[in-house]
Amino acid sequence: MNTAEKTAPSRSSEFARNSNIYQEFLAERHEILRHKWLESEKVGRDIGFERALLDWIRKHRSAWREARKI
Repeated sequence: MNTAEKTAPSRSSEFARNSNIYQEFLAERHEILRHKWLESEKVGRDIGFERALLDWIRKHRSAWREARKI
């Protein structure tokens, strides 16, 4: 294995971590997990990620995205 092959995965990982798309994904995921926690607390049980995801998309995603525009 040459030097380029050894460093390629770390460069691609670094690129992904620093990309705007990945940062937006992480921010959105954080909001969904926060929503999951809040809604689970309201009902006294874990509502699950899928339910939280669909509920957050339906109720909050558009406004959240609009608020993030610069």
